[in-house]
Amino acid sequence: MTNSTSTTTPSGRAGRRWESPLWGRTALGVLMLPLLLVSMDVSVLYFAIPSISADLEPTGTQQLWIFDIYAFVLAGLLMTMGSLGDRVGHRRLLLIGAAAFATASLVAAYANSAEMLIAARAVLGIGGATLMPSTMALLRTMFTDPGQRAKAIGLWSGVMTAGIALGSVMSGVLVEYFWWGSVFLVNLPAMALLLVLGPALLPESRNATPGRFDRLSVPLSMAAVLPVVYGLKEIPSEGWNVRYVVSITVGLLFAALFVHRQRTAASPMIDPALFRGRGFAPSVALNLVSAFGIMGSAYFTTQYLQSVLDKSALEAALWALLPSVPIGAAAPVATALVQKGVNRASVVTAGFAIAAAGFALLAFAGTDSMWLVLASCGVLAVGGVIVMSQIMDLAMGTAPVERAGAASSLMETGSEFGGALGMAVLGSIGTALYRHDMPASAPGVARETLGGALAVADRVPGLATVAREAFTSGMQGAAIAGAVLLAGAAVLAAVTLRRVELHTPEEAAEPEKVPV
Repeated sequence: MTNSTSTTTPSGRAGRRWESPLWGRTALGVLMLPLLLVSMDVSVLYFAIPSISADLEPTGTQQLWIFDIYAFVLAGLLMTMGSLGDRVGHRRLLLIGAAAFATASLVAAYANSAEMLIAARAVLGIGGATLMPSTMALLRTMFTDPGQRAKAIGLWSGVMTAGIALGSVMSGVLVEYFWWGSVFLVNLPAMALLLVLGPALLPESRNATPGRFDRLSVPLSMAAVLPVVYGLKEIPSEGWNVRYVVSITVGLLFAALFVHRQRTAASPMIDPALFRGRGFAPSVALNLVSAFGIMGSAYFTTQYLQSVLDKSALEAALWALLPSVPIGAAAPVATALVQKGVNRASVVTAGFAIAAAGFALLAFAGTDSMWLVLASCGVLAVGGVIVMSQIMDLAMGTAPVERAGAASSLMETGSEFGGALGMAVLGSIGTALYRHDMPASAPGVARETLGGALAVADRVPGLATVAREAFTSGMQGAAIAGAVLLAGAAVLAAVTLRRVELHTPEEAAEPEKVPV
């Protein structure tokens, strides 16, 4: 496949400066800022919601939309924005997204009604959808050397994972000392820095012959993603309600239509040729499974810290940061092993095995096992980041540079699906076991959820202890299921990746430096 990527910078001198190690590291640091903030915004409202509710007095439905609309819009637009970036330029789209993100953050911080805050959060989701695939696509353009790119993508994976954990803690600290709007104002300095330095530091990259943009694919992709993500996110707390099953079914039907459109359109949003690249299709599937494990475990561990161990929300968030500490070393170690000649399939297989061991540890947790739970989360997160960093590097190395945005958006959409599916499946297993272990004499609300049981525990002696034991039993059962799934993924990775070359034909055909 010919490389039709067009790259430009303000001048040849600027291009030479970008090639220097200091210039490249500075550009990489600036590029990680928007990624960190986008991932933080997924969880930044965890502790701000009570203050927002007291100030804006949203209805129950409005409160749910304040919290969820960001993730829904982001997930629904990832593929659109990735493909759009391939056409208009990833640096241009990144800067447009940064401006939108900053403006929406300012509006959200000073919103005086629930409707205004919901609208601002929706625009934040749009901005986030432009930023995520653009950062990865620019990494693909900036680092054509496989070793350098692997290190950069490892950093990308670590920042993405750590940002979600950091967002909840930052919101707790800011709300403790300032007002709830401050959780949005922290976005402004970083976005301003990106807007100032981005044009000089980052190269432009676009497909020189992208073809006509397929507008019909935009609503089809959103209609495929949003109903499925919505249904999967609601099932853990509400159960397999007919409404959510119908939502998932509708989304899958639109997904089939979307796939048909990509196969038949003259200029599709997602070129099916991407999946003919060696290793790309397995990468999408394995990345989804990795996200399944990480998010599926988070559903239990956050509740365990707060409701079983009776920690305050801020205490729980601070303790939950501990498992994030080893994440920083996981991706660099995995990358170093691959660069020293260890087969990538073996590294990915080991990552899944480590993550499965994390779930196995969690299966031994009791009602007073905080350190064991934190250790299991750390082991699981290390395994997950090892997998995600190597799989993302494989996928982006396989994808042509001119379709880096579309490739990145597919991987990130897969992560959204995997995370939602993990919470739905493992959450349903845990909930079923919880309800099975709760005595029939317990109040109806107590038999539904642990939170419901604790709410009425003062009226029923011993109920809190029984409910905590039942929840822990459900967590153990879900952990066993997660361990089995990830062990199976380890076998699948070993089989599907063993023949994938480390350096793909597309990489070999690229020049050592991107002309800038």
